[in-house]
Amino acid sequence: MNGPHAGQRPSPWVERWAGLLPKDAPVLDLACGWGRHTRWLAERGCRVTAVDRDAEAVAGLRSVAEVVLADIEEGPWPLDGRQFDGVVVTNYLWRPLMPQVVASVAPGGVLIYETFAVGNETVGRPSRPDFLLQPGELLEAVAGRLRVLAYEDGFIASPDRFVQRIAAVRELSANRSPVRYPL
Repeated sequence: MNGPHAGQRPSPWVERWAGLLPKDAPVLDLACGWGRHTRWLAERGCRVTAVDRDAEAVAGLRSVAEVVLADIEEGPWPLDGRQFDGVVVTNYLWRPLMPQVVASVAPGGVLIYETFAVGNETVGRPSRPDFLLQPGELLEAVAGRLRVLAYEDGFIASPDRFVQRIAAVRELSANRSPVRYPL
C-alpha cells in the first residue's frame, strides 16, 4: 500500500470483531481512505465495498474491492438499498449519515465502529467538536436497531487519543435459537 498510511496495521478493534464475519461476507468499509481495513478484510476472504471521496487514496484498491468514489457528506448516499454482513467505520464521523450507516447492516450483520471522542482535543487532532463523539453517542445511534455486543469510551495511549467504539449486530428473527457471539 502506498500513501500516508502505508504499513499501518488494522485497528485492533476491527481485528477483534471481524471474527464475527463469515468467509466471503459482503463488507462495507466506509470512508476507507488508503484502505488498510479494505485490504485486510479482503485478505480474510471478505467481498469488500470501499467508499471514499479521495480518488488517489482508493486507486490502489480496485484489485481487491469494489470501489465507490463518492463524497458522502456533500452528495447522495451511494448505497441506497444495499446491506452488508459487516460495516466498518474508523476515524470518521459525519453525524447526518448515522441512520444510513446503521441501516446498511444486514440481518445477522455486524457494525464495527471506532472513532475519536470528546477529550481528543486535549491530545491532538481532530479537535473540533464536529468530529468528536459525545459520551454515549454511538450507543444512541444504534439504540432500538442493533444489539450492542461491546462498547468502549476512553483513552488509548501510543499514540495518545480518546476514542469511542462499538460492535453491534442486527439480530435475526426472534424465533431462532440464541446466537452465540464469541467475546
